[in-house]
Amino acid sequence: MSKGKVVVIGSNATRIETRGGYWGATGQYLNETVVPVMALIDAGYEVVLATANGAPPTIDKASDAPAHFGGDVHAYEHAKVFYATDPSMQGRTLRSILDEGLDNYDGVFIPGGQAPIVDLMQDQEVGEILRHFHEHQKPTAMLCHGPISSTAAMPYAREFRAALIAGDPEKAREWAGDWQYAGYRMTVFQKSEEKVIEDKILHAKLYFDMPYALELAGAIVDTGPDFEPYVIEDRELITGQNPRSDHPIAKALIAALDRKLGHA
Repeated sequence: MSKGKVVVIGSNATRIETRGGYWGATGQYLNETVVPVMALIDAGYEVVLATANGAPPTIDKASDAPAHFGGDVHAYEHAKVFYATDPSMQGRTLRSILDEGLDNYDGVFIPGGQAPIVDLMQDQEVGEILRHFHEHQKPTAMLCHGPISSTAAMPYAREFRAALIAGDPEKAREWAGDWQYAGYRMTVFQKSEEKVIEDKILHAKLYFDMPYALELAGAIVDTGPDFEPYVIEDRELITGQNPRSDHPIAKALIAALDRKLGHA
């Protein structure tokens, strides 16, 4: 019998718009998804992966390498097999999670890769899920680019994102009104880390960086050294800065779930 149930929200985005009209390939990071999920399962929690269309996320090619598993080829290969074959990773629709009832879920986790910038940050069903977890103070964890998904909880998330792309910060602030996470301290993939991805992988610039967007919305953004593990907890929200924060955020989420459910 499981200790509780956690929904992992994944992105279906495979391309991301960049300055100049270029669309770059994107997806979800393998280690950011699998490492926390395997840790949750090992800790006794049931995990359900959900996306807008029910299909598992596309894994970003930039993450499909042993380097994201500390150079451990065995861990990398194990993660690939787990993602491809484990029942927890087969995918359901976000709507089916909502229809089932969010009272059945004790925690939520959103991994990164740049894909959440495209869909999750403006998805109405993601917003509905996050508002429930916020109102009930249930552990809510987001990793790397995952924290940008928190803007989905805004009443006008789509308009907020459109204002960011249009380069209109005043309008973005206006659309961000009544954001549930305003005043929360959080971390996210920072601008200097993003520049490495833009220069070496995308070969293009994004329309906005993650700390800028979250600060416009009202968050208190705090980041650590580039590509070093860094996790922040503020009330029910747990955020991790980058891919190397995969193990620390898993540990923090499991501890928060154990406390919330009386397993500690």
